[in-house]
Amino acid sequence: MLHYVSTRDADHDVSLSTALQEGLAPDGGLYVPEHLPELSPAAFDGCDTVETIAERLLTPFFDGDRLEGDLPGICEAMYGFPVPLRELGRGTNVLELFHGPTAAFKDVGARFLADSLARLNEDADQPLTILVATSGDTGAAVAAAFWRKPNVEVVVLYPKGKVSDRQEKQLTGWDDNVQTVAVDGVFDDCQQLVKQAFQDETWNERKRLSSANSINIGRLLPQMTYYAVASLRHWRTHGTRPNIIVPSGNLGNGLACLYARECGLPIGEVVFATNENRPVTHYLESGTYEAFETQQTLATAMDVGDPSNMERLRHHWPSAEALRETIHAERVTDEEIATQIERGPDAWGETWCPHTATAAEVRDRLDPDDAHDWILVATAHPAKFPEVVEPRVGHDVDIPEHLAEVMARSKEVPLIEPTMDGLGEAVFASEPSGSA
Repeated sequence: MLHYVSTRDADHDVSLSTALQEGLAPDGGLYVPEHLPELSPAAFDGCDTVETIAERLLTPFFDGDRLEGDLPGICEAMYGFPVPLRELGRGTNVLELFHGPTAAFKDVGARFLADSLARLNEDADQPLTILVATSGDTGAAVAAAFWRKPNVEVVVLYPKGKVSDRQEKQLTGWDDNVQTVAVDGVFDDCQQLVKQAFQDETWNERKRLSSANSINIGRLLPQMTYYAVASLRHWRTHGTRPNIIVPSGNLGNGLACLYARECGLPIGEVVFATNENRPVTHYLESGTYEAFETQQTLATAMDVGDPSNMERLRHHWPSAEALRETIHAERVTDEEIATQIERGPDAWGETWCPHTATAAEVRDRLDPDDAHDWILVATAHPAKFPEVVEPRVGHDVDIPEHLAEVMARSKEVPLIEPTMDGLGEAVFASEPSGSA
């Protein structure tokens, strides 16, 4: 049986189901697998669909868990939409992760987690409450995945004025078991409120808490699967290991790529493309980790000054030197993001979202004579960011139908100060009369 341990205490180990439901370890640490299974490209022979590749990769992570027999069904629920890998020329491919219900890569992890937790809580006496902080895409993906799932409820926190108008409409277009709360602050304030709630006695007395942020290992495991899919497609076609550029904010998506490579998938170099927020590049350059005040940029979903998954990265690679040997990171300015969006249609035949534009910028910085093949990870549909994208490409970007349906339901939500009192008033006030 594979156990999951806290980044702060390796002696604290739990099952996968417990890690998924707790979200955060009792000591405040993040759960990680006690070891990563060893696979090879040959282990995936006969696996030709996204779902079968996902099942083969995740099988060792479910070993001995109560969900082990449910894995095929969970993988089916996790996808149901394509993840195309398209060649753009000049040794460059794009992995499109925006074909899910909310047009962002986080749909994969959210759907995995929603199906897993619904199965685990089917007969529970009290609903499980999912607390999630979002800088834009996570909250919408989690809301869509959990909406009207039985015996689970969701509270989404987002920084007011720090997400795009369309992102806000997606975040506020829910009802039933999904509650959205706007926070007068930045993403890190929202994330801190979630962490404080997990440590708060009152919250734990009144709610069974879990999280769907990338602090939950249930977000990272499924995100490994599309890196397996992409790298195997490239390997089977070209016989080489592609290098991958991952737009990175809270670092969960990048860490999932590293996990996939560590498991033996045919992945070469991994580059984290960041915006002007600098905790990752500063750590790699200086060797000292420091949280920074969050800077607002064009790539809003990556505006994170103290990324949670840095704790996991430093658990697996304890020194800056070890991490430098594992990843490379590049910082991209707003001016460079804008330029990449402007030139995307002519240079690549693509309209980039501002986050994917950071990966395009990093690709352009590489030696043009570099013979390696590269994959750019396209994390969101450009229609989610019209204020940034449309003026720079000179035309409207069509909105996917499923996004338009959610945005049409948008409504006013509570606005709170970034305090536990404010959060408690918003959430507990919405409980039915007589709730504990």
